[in-house]
Amino acid sequence: MIQQVGPCTLRPKRDRFRMLAESIISQQISTSAARSIKARLDELLQPAGVTPESLAEFTPEQLRVAGVSPQKAKYLLDLSDKVNSGTVQLGQIGRYSDDKVTEQLTCVKGIGKWTAKMFLMFALGRPDVFPHDDLGIRQAIRMGYGFDDLPDEQRSLEIAAAWRPHATVASWYCWRWLDQQKAKQMAEKR
Repeated sequence: MIQQVGPCTLRPKRDRFRMLAESIISQQISTSAARSIKARLDELLQPAGVTPESLAEFTPEQLRVAGVSPQKAKYLLDLSDKVNSGTVQLGQIGRYSDDKVTEQLTCVKGIGKWTAKMFLMFALGRPDVFPHDDLGIRQAIRMGYGFDDLPDEQRSLEIAAAWRPHATVASWYCWRWLDQQKAKQMAEKR
């Protein structure tokens, strides 16, 4: 996988609040739909951009103008409220253990353990996070290891044990490799 994908380009995202907001927006919708909503939200929140303070100035109904669903608007405002009140301390969160980060983030409506793991990996740059329940990871393991079925949690964890203490990088390679495999399949169909 590493040879096929090439050098790892994984870099932590600095804007932690924006990453969480974008994670909420992206849940259960296509990449293109999420991209469109993010762009409209950026436009709506100008000139400040997506910040806890700028978001707090809007109601769920006003966020609908950007295409944000009523449920996700509530989640975004809950995130904004929890950051503004200090319940979630994004400036300090990098000092916390993975479990403490997950505990803080999952107190926000609309943020679960999967989103917390993505935050640990992509915002904080934690080197040893393995999202065993991620469908893309499970698909990459199935294809890469030649399994007939998706691996369950136990089998995924057994395989990932060899990746420690670099499970984040190994997971990144799984996702990129899977993207390449899907692109090849699409090209072959043409």
